[in-house]
Formats: sequence, structure tokens, C-alpha cells
Amino acid sequence: MLLHAEGITMKFGGFRAVDGAQLEVHEGEIVGLIGPNGAGKSTLFGCLVGDLKPSAGRIAFQDSDVTDRSPEEHARLGIARTFQVPQTFEDLTVLDNVMVGAFLRHRRASDARAAAEAVLAFTGLAGQAGHKARSLGTPGRKRLEIARALATEPKLLLLDEALAGLNPVEIRRAIELVRAIHARGITLVIVEHIMEVIVTLAQRVIVFNQGRIIASGLPRTVMQDPAVIEAYLGTHGRRSAG
Repeated sequence: MLLHAEGITMKFGGFRAVDGAQLEVHEGEIVGLIGPNGAGKSTLFGCLVGDLKPSAGRIAFQDSDVTDRSPEEHARLGIARTFQVPQTFEDLTVLDNVMVGAFLRHRRASDARAAAEAVLAFTGLAGQAGHKARSLGTPGRKRLEIARALATEPKLLLLDEALAGLNPVEIRRAIELVRAIHARGITLVIVEHIMEVIVTLAQRVIVFNQGRIIASGLPRTVMQDPAVIEAYLGTHGRRSAG
């Protein structure tokens, strides 16, 4: 087991954004995490990477309890994430942004630069290495987020709507990149609203709604689950769709 989370609860005042969630991720998997807006998916990601300390529950990574560890400790263990809205350093170059991630594993600037350049070549951003991050469009910014996360050399990569806002051609290219990342031996958990992406990439899908997991299984099987249809469409939408 690569990641095991049980009883994860995250409260903000009286509101439970995550409510007793259980999650298991095995090494080498691509897991899709889906659910309607506001279901608690990004909050769960925040707990898994140490950005948020759960109100209750336990998170283990490679059998080591990481529930109370800092984001930096999570990163050193091999957990990385991207954000729905890219968190780039706007006034730094694309190369420097990726070097920020590479410094986690490489103390010398020359080594971090070499590692970052290799990641840029892998992600198709080498030609924009000297450009300021603010100059990139949506597809480039999404790739830069992924590149910086990859530069930390993760074992587990959590992608939070990394393909949102892309056109069909860009989506296909992004899917190819995700497959290439997985081929490198990196385990992936993907939050995504684009069902084409989930069905194409995920080996297993977990459905989140109102802070709880309501279904889990093969993508096409889960999509036909009445509880999942209800969560996405509501009773009226489900009747209309039928």
C-alpha cells in the first residue's frame, strides 16, 4: 500500500468539508477522484499533502504516519500536487519555477538546473525555459505546474483539475503527458471533471460527494451507479437524462 487514509475529517467551524473519508492508493495505480463542485476533493488533497491538518483521522504513506507532518516533509517523502489555479511564480522564468521544485533533491544550483532542464524537455516546455511564467497561456501554465511538481521527483502525484480549461487538442496532449508520467513509475490520483479524461486514464474511480466517498470501482461501472448519477445531476436531472 502506497497511501492509506482512514476516517479523514476536515472541519471549518461547523462545516465538514471532508467527513470520515477512507482512501487507499496502491503503487502504480492511476486513480480518478470525481464528484460535483464543492464535494471536498481539493480539501482532501490538502490533507494528503500536509497543507491542511485533518480534524480527525490518520494518513499513512508507505506505512509511515504522516498525518501531522509538514508539507515539506510530505514532499521529501515523495508526495507532490498541482493546484486548480496554477501557483506559479509569475516574475520568475519557466526554468526558475521548475528549479524551485528541483532544489528539494539537489542542493547545488548546477544540479538543480540540470534536473529542471530535463523535466522541461520531458513536459515539452524546453522552448519556453527563458520566458517569464506570466507570459504562458492556460495550457503552458498547467504544464508548468506539473513540471514543477515532477522536479521534486515524487512517488505519488496528485493532479487537481490539471486539464481544466484546455481545448480538445490540448486535452489529448495532456493525456499523453499523464500517461508518460505514469510510465515513469509515478502513481497518480487525478481530480477531474472531464469524464473523457477519467474514463481514458483511470484504472479505478472514487466518487466524492458532500465530503464522503459514495462509490468506488471501474470507471464505466461507477458512471452507471444511481448514487453517482444522483450526485451529479440530482433527481430532476436524472429523470430528464433517462
